Amino acid sequence: MSPNAATPPRPAEAVPPPGDGRARRRLALVGGSLGNLVEWYDWFVYASFAVYFAESFFPGGNPTTRLMNTAGIFAVGFLMRPVGGWVLGRAADRHGRKSALTLTVTMMSVAALLIAVAPTHTRAGWLGALVLLVARLLQGLSIGGEYAASATYLTEASARDRRGLGSSFQYVSMTCGQLLGLAVLIVLQHVLTERQLTDWGWRIPFVLGAVLAVVVLWIRRSLEETEAFAEEAAEPADARGSLTLLWEHRRQALLVMALTLGGTVAYYTYTTYLTKYLIGSAGMARTTATLVSFTALAVFALLQPLAGALSDRVGRRPLLITFAVGCTLCTYPVMTALGSVTTYWPALGLSLIALTVVTGYTSINAAVKAELFPTRVRALGVALPYALANALFGGTAEYVALWFKDAGHESAFFWYVSACALVSLVVYVLMPDTRATALSRAEARAGGEPAEPDTTAEAAAERTGGQ
Repeated sequence: MSPNAATPPRPAEAVPPPGDGRARRRLALVGGSLGNLVEWYDWFVYASFAVYFAESFFPGGNPTTRLMNTAGIFAVGFLMRPVGGWVLGRAADRHGRKSALTLTVTMMSVAALLIAVAPTHTRAGWLGALVLLVARLLQGLSIGGEYAASATYLTEASARDRRGLGSSFQYVSMTCGQLLGLAVLIVLQHVLTERQLTDWGWRIPFVLGAVLAVVVLWIRRSLEETEAFAEEAAEPADARGSLTLLWEHRRQALLVMALTLGGTVAYYTYTTYLTKYLIGSAGMARTTATLVSFTALAVFALLQPLAGALSDRVGRRPLLITFAVGCTLCTYPVMTALGSVTTYWPALGLSLIALTVVTGYTSINAAVKAELFPTRVRALGVALPYALANALFGGTAEYVALWFKDAGHESAFFWYVSACALVSLVVYVLMPDTRATALSRAEARAGGEPAEPDTTAEAAAERTGGQ
């Protein structure tokens, strides 16, 4: 459409009410981040407490086999993420980011409660494992939509020159959710005996997660819709968030999958799998391994906004390329060294090296993906391909690691992580930088661009000379 062509008038209610823009952005970032924190607390606490409840649902066999069973259910949860990405990403594009965010946290609360009350194998046989599986599938459905809704919400709610910083709070809140889970674990390890934790103490974090999710549900109901979505609200709902529309942007969807591959494998290797690796392979005490993970993740969370702000100055590609080069070259030596340490400080130092490298991806991936799509298909475009990549690679990372360990070839997993990062490196080198992309008509007008901007990465590359 020509910029000078007549466009139908938009109803007044499609425009956000006037007010302090900075205050509204801060409220949006806080509200979106708090909900994201609880969502990911519920998601990750499963992995954190698996070493304690694995025997309750999968008795017999050696410890590695029991962990493989619980890791398998952890991976199965990822299979529902593409479904959640499709259903809830579509809902976010059609009915708003706020409504999708509210729905995801409701589903997560129900799932956490199911795990909390699941019967053990001694009481109900394999029924307990079935309840665990159903709850994990529900969590996967929820988290598949959560990523899309929060990534688009946090990115759209940020000022154009601070989107890297604003969107970095997705992984700040994700990591804080994991830290909260580890903090609960550390506290329970000190107030309960090993036997008490194994018998019933592992249920406590899931009860807490269900309660926190209810609190966040109330918070999210008070959030405002983003300006970018409000502009599109006047259009017919069936013109937004459809698979047909996503197919028109299939190149960007494939790009999301490819750039996610290396990042998601590296992230789950150095977060959810790290504690198990330090315990099972390095022979570190459970309490020490948990403390290493907690401290490393706390520093990791602090690095996210710093790296996000840096991307607002230098662009997204330099950080992505730095991550992929570092992960390709450093994974084998870092993981090999971690496998031989048994004390806190060496393990922490090596973990921080790895997580600093991973920051190049985690801090900006939400912004990059959101900047690839126009508003009418942004949530679905971010959600579905990202969820597919996570189902295939992120969710299976821990299982693949344990499979190699069980087969006696643990070091082969390190090469697997490096290979995934190398594939993404090729993508990062070839893709355009998306920092200059306008996410709304208001942003385009403020930047002197056409009133109906093409917000795809190709258009951004043309405006920035492909840099």
